[in-house]
Amino acid sequence: MQLEQLRPHLWRWTAPHPDWRPGADWDQEVSCAAVVCDEEFLLVDPLAPAGEDAERFWRAVDRDIEHHGAPHVVLTVPWHVRSTAEVVRRYPGTRVWAYEPGAADVDLATDQFGDGDPLPGGLLPFGAHGEPEAVLWSGGHRALITGDVILSSDGGLRLLPSSWLSRGVTLAQVREALAPLLDLPVELILPAHGEPVTEDAAAALARALSA
Repeated sequence: MQLEQLRPHLWRWTAPHPDWRPGADWDQEVSCAAVVCDEEFLLVDPLAPAGEDAERFWRAVDRDIEHHGAPHVVLTVPWHVRSTAEVVRRYPGTRVWAYEPGAADVDLATDQFGDGDPLPGGLLPFGAHGEPEAVLWSGGHRALITGDVILSSDGGLRLLPSSWLSRGVTLAQVREALAPLLDLPVELILPAHGEPVTEDAAAALARALSA
């Protein structure tokens, strides 16, 4: 597990995905985010590490729960439930937020959100229309948290592969849907797949959406 604090009250960690297999078109290590804002504790697409790292991870979460109460789990896409069931089991009162277009596929969801609906911790979702995914904006951190629609590779950003798109959805439609992100004062981007972008993030985002 790699754990790093990117901003005050904003953390990123990585863990190997249990469903990964050799030859997959995505890396085995995936990333997740934790946010504290307005005394609320959020876990975005949480995946708990296994083995020796598990105890260290849960101790860290326990400390945040002690200070801020039961967490909010926010899912960027319905298939990023990952370790959400374990979070719910460990911490009674956990609320699970799912993006409306895919919420029916999230059995654990307690709440739904749509485009532009304010979320706990001040997060604001931007939908990737055509895909059941929301990119999350943390204005206090000037950070974007993405699921599958924007990936990091070779120090830059790119849109998801065409093979990942839902039937009938084009990359041009995804670019158009995400264009409002270009108006945000983005300084940091945390994709679920790949390294975070911590320098010239707005320019990297513009290149990805224009490629």
